[in-house]
Amino acid sequence: MKTLNILKFPLILSLFFVLISAKAGDKETERVHNSTKVLKEFGRIKESIPHQLLEQYEGIVIIPKMINAGLGIGAKRGKGVAVVKLGGGKWSDPVFVTITGGSLGLQAGVQSVDLVLVFRHKGVLTKVKNGDFTIGGDISAAAGPAGRSSTATTDYKLEAEIYSYSRSRGLFAGISINGSNLSIDKSANAKFYGDKDSSADIFASSKSSAESVRSLKATLKALQ
Repeated sequence: MKTLNILKFPLILSLFFVLISAKAGDKETERVHNSTKVLKEFGRIKESIPHQLLEQYEGIVIIPKMINAGLGIGAKRGKGVAVVKLGGGKWSDPVFVTITGGSLGLQAGVQSVDLVLVFRHKGVLTKVKNGDFTIGGDISAAAGPAGRSSTATTDYKLEAEIYSYSRSRGLFAGISINGSNLSIDKSANAKFYGDKDSSADIFASSKSSAESVRSLKATLKALQ
C-alpha cells in the first residue's frame, strides 16, 4: 500500500500544478475577454474609432477599466493587451501590458475608464520588449478623430503617432495620458503563453488557438 501511495504522489503533484496553472491563467483570459468587450462597446458608438484609422495604423492597446484617480494630482493604473498587424492583414496574438502614470490638474474623484490607444507604427510597441515606453516627449498621444465611417477622416490628417479614445463616467470629462508609462506585463505573458515566449515572439505570432484570442481578433477585423 505504501508503494502504491508513493507511485500515486507524482501524479497527484502533477495534477495539482496543472490546476494551479489553469487557475493562474484565468485572470489573463478574463483580461482578453474584457478587452474584446471594450472594442465591441466602442463599435456600437456612433462617434467612435473610424474604419480608415484602423486600416492605416499598425497597432492597438486596449485597457479595460483603467483606474483614473485624482485630488489635485491625478494617478492612473490599468492592465490590458496590445496587438499589432502582421502580413496579410492578420493581427498578432495579444501581449499583456500595464499602464501607469500621473498628471497635474484640477481633478477630484475616482473614475474607471475604458482606454484604447491606436498606434501608427507597430515598431513603437514591438521595441518595448523587456523595458517600457513613456507616452509623451518625442511621441505624444492626441485625441483621436471620431466617426465610424471613412468620411470621418476625410478632412482630418492622420499624422499623430498615437491616437487615444476613452469612455468615462463620473467626475472626469476626459483624460490625458501623456506622461503615462506603458510596460510589458511579463508575468501575465508567462502565465498565458509559457515562460519561453518573449513579447517579441508573441507580437510576431498569430497562432494562438485560445477562444478568447480568436474572439479578440475577430472583433478587430469587424471594426476595420
